[in-house]
Amino acid sequence: MESNWSLEALYKGLDDEKFSSDFAQMEKDFEERVAFARENFSGGTENAASKLENYINMCNSQNSRASKLLHFVQLILSVNSEDSAAQKMFDKLDDMLTTLTVPDTLYKAFLAKLDDLDFSTVPVLHEHRFHLQKSKEKASYMLSEQEEFIYEKLKLTGSNAWETLYSQLTSTLNVPITLDGEDKVLPLPAIRNLANHKNADVRKTAYDAELASYAQIEKSIAACLNGIKGETITNFKLRGYESVLDMTCKNDHMDKETLEALLETMQEYFPVFRKYFKHKAKLLGHKGSLPFYDLFAPVGELDMVFTQQEAADYVVKNFNAFSDELGNFARHAFDNGWVDWIPKEGKLGGAFCDNIHAIKQSRILTNFSGSFDCMITLAHELGHAYHGFCLDNVSYLNSHYTMPIAEVASTFCETLVCEAAIKSASPAEKLVILENNLQGASQVIVDIYSRFLFEDEVIKRRENGSLSVTELKDIMLNAQKVAYGDGLEATALHPYMWLCKSHYYYASQHYYNYPYAFGLLFAKGLYSMYQQEGSAFTQKYSALLTATGSNTLYDTGKIIGIDIRDKAFWRSSLDIVASQVEEFVKY
Repeated sequence: MESNWSLEALYKGLDDEKFSSDFAQMEKDFEERVAFARENFSGGTENAASKLENYINMCNSQNSRASKLLHFVQLILSVNSEDSAAQKMFDKLDDMLTTLTVPDTLYKAFLAKLDDLDFSTVPVLHEHRFHLQKSKEKASYMLSEQEEFIYEKLKLTGSNAWETLYSQLTSTLNVPITLDGEDKVLPLPAIRNLANHKNADVRKTAYDAELASYAQIEKSIAACLNGIKGETITNFKLRGYESVLDMTCKNDHMDKETLEALLETMQEYFPVFRKYFKHKAKLLGHKGSLPFYDLFAPVGELDMVFTQQEAADYVVKNFNAFSDELGNFARHAFDNGWVDWIPKEGKLGGAFCDNIHAIKQSRILTNFSGSFDCMITLAHELGHAYHGFCLDNVSYLNSHYTMPIAEVASTFCETLVCEAAIKSASPAEKLVILENNLQGASQVIVDIYSRFLFEDEVIKRRENGSLSVTELKDIMLNAQKVAYGDGLEATALHPYMWLCKSHYYYASQHYYNYPYAFGLLFAKGLYSMYQQEGSAFTQKYSALLTATGSNTLYDTGKIIGIDIRDKAFWRSSLDIVASQVEEFVKY
């Protein structure tokens, strides 16, 4: 099995004639769209249905073509951030995309002029009614056409540039470390992977080396964070949102009632997770609370280690138990070079899945070390890919879903693999799998809450000026103390979690923390339904994923009979985790 993914389904390289041809066509497409919008959306509202139909068809075809170019370049950079040719092309594409600000602004302003539009009269409009409604709502938060264009241009040398700098600094950071008496220099993702090492001294050594290495880049990364959040604060104020969180919730199609129900229920269950942390500490030989460097420590005498092939086979087997479609899909991804597996210099840390609607394929990046946790991460990212697969046959505009629902399919696939593994495990294996499951849940509920608190506090303070490295570290430590409580050892926390998590540095996405909690608990609820309904649930599940690009989060829940504003739903999902904690503490 190849360790590197193949991008040839997109292009053979930046010098591919097909790439050049598509780039030239994209330039023509964008000129055409600007001209169409100026001609049709600048005046009155006569023939509105016809104009909108033509514009939507134009967006679907043109955006699909442009996305291929952008996906290709981004994927190159994700495994080699120092590819200067790809970076120059990315900057060029980014600049080209700002051209669409003009037609997009005119389009939304045109929709705002319409008191009513009968979507049922034109099939294309009926198909895209949700997109049209949401675009009309966004019109009330728009700046003028010229201001929108200027803002998008300035982002290129503002938040987008800060985001690029963050990626380059963290992906090229090499960390000196001494292991088994040998001095080594390893890339940051490889160092962070040592948090899963079976040897306690290695884990502690890696933790110390990681924290020490951040001194090389901490001031630069703090500048990135201040730049991105500072621009965001200006943006929400100019547009008239109540706050950055209000802007984010509206973009996520999530109402405040849902977010409050989610966060408050998470807090209710913190004592459950602290019980888990303390028992894990006991099993690892600590007196009292768990030090941060042992959060990801393996528990149990059995080492579950996988080769790439073994991990792929394990995932496919357990996906097949849910449905042949899901299992066959995963096998196809492995067999056709969709995965880039191992850490290397210049490669981004962590993992992600990139769904490429234009070619009905995905690409998955992992930093695979062979651990059970890494295998679960693989299942998680394949869940994202399957979500994209379920949207292959909808239009480009209807294929985009918001961040909270984005984590549902991935977490559901995680749950499938974990639960199946637990059922077939020996007592020793069960402990290992159960602990890995709880480890993941604790990250998504407790650590995510600390990240939410951190980002919220940073944004509030950033309104009054830039924050120093010391302030950022203090805010992170305080957030961890609130979320983890006495579950973690107060003298061994992680003051740099703001530096090693890329989610804070997305120029166009903020509070990318609560979506993970939403995804986990929504997926747990779905899994509970699957347990009750069996194979009859599989079609409902794929239908739900297909509808995610055309509904609010609340309406998406209603499709399958879930009320996400009701704490009772979130409690029912967290009760599943609580029962696993009770089982864990018996060991």
